[in-house]
Amino acid sequence: MERILVLGASGFIGNAIYKELCSYFDTHGTYCTDNPGLEKNHKFHQYDMETDSLDLLLYNLRPSIIISAVRGSFEAQIALHYSAISYILTNPCKLIFLSSANVFDAFTNYPSYEYDKTLSQSIYGRFKIKIENALLRLPNDKYNILRLPMVFGQGSPRLNEIKSLIDLGEAIEVFPNVVINVTEISKITQQIHYIVNRKLQGVFHLGSSDLVHQKDFVEDVCEILGYENPLFKNVYDSNNDRYLAVLPKDNLLPLNLQISVQEVVEASIKKIG
Repeated sequence: MERILVLGASGFIGNAIYKELCSYFDTHGTYCTDNPGLEKNHKFHQYDMETDSLDLLLYNLRPSIIISAVRGSFEAQIALHYSAISYILTNPCKLIFLSSANVFDAFTNYPSYEYDKTLSQSIYGRFKIKIENALLRLPNDKYNILRLPMVFGQGSPRLNEIKSLIDLGEAIEVFPNVVINVTEISKITQQIHYIVNRKLQGVFHLGSSDLVHQKDFVEDVCEILGYENPLFKNVYDSNNDRYLAVLPKDNLLPLNLQISVQEVVEASIKKIG
């Protein structure tokens, strides 16, 4: 049985991945801040990437798959991933890295595919590229890079932010000229489960198969949540449509693991079982 370590398993995405995999694999997770509930779960390990050594955790657990869903200081994350890479180079293990559509945010005229050149104008995008480049130098069986667009679904930080702004009577910033794709948390966890199960290699774009203007998407989410006439603040950062979308072309997953924009909107009101 695979032994999987989910780095950042107390966060929104990391916890959903842990819950998806723990019934099928020997799955462990890390959490940073004190949490009495997690302390009782012997599959969870307290780990602070700012102060603790990842090497110690890896050599005690001996995972065969590391899934990186950590958040926090970019500097500490880079050091953590370099430690993980050192481990997987000398052990039968691979690293699954959750990256972002922002690795392409310097390209605005078209959506991006798996093996397009990365280039970012943002600090966040450049940080993700640095880790991606380190992984791309490894043998193919040692890594997956999973690029995600904005993630929605019940309890997602982005959905909670929309609800909070509306409840406070504040305006939601929307970008009428930005074309995006999106995804939903339960679909991501199913896709990762499939990639682990089938021992797939390479780079995957885990966004919806269709595109939408960001403002239209947020309006649809507000409508399905039952909000009438929410306040919007239109932000125009260009005169023309600007793309920030990651579409699959080379590494397509089966149809049942693909998702549409409309399904992401509808998932906003579904409870996760």
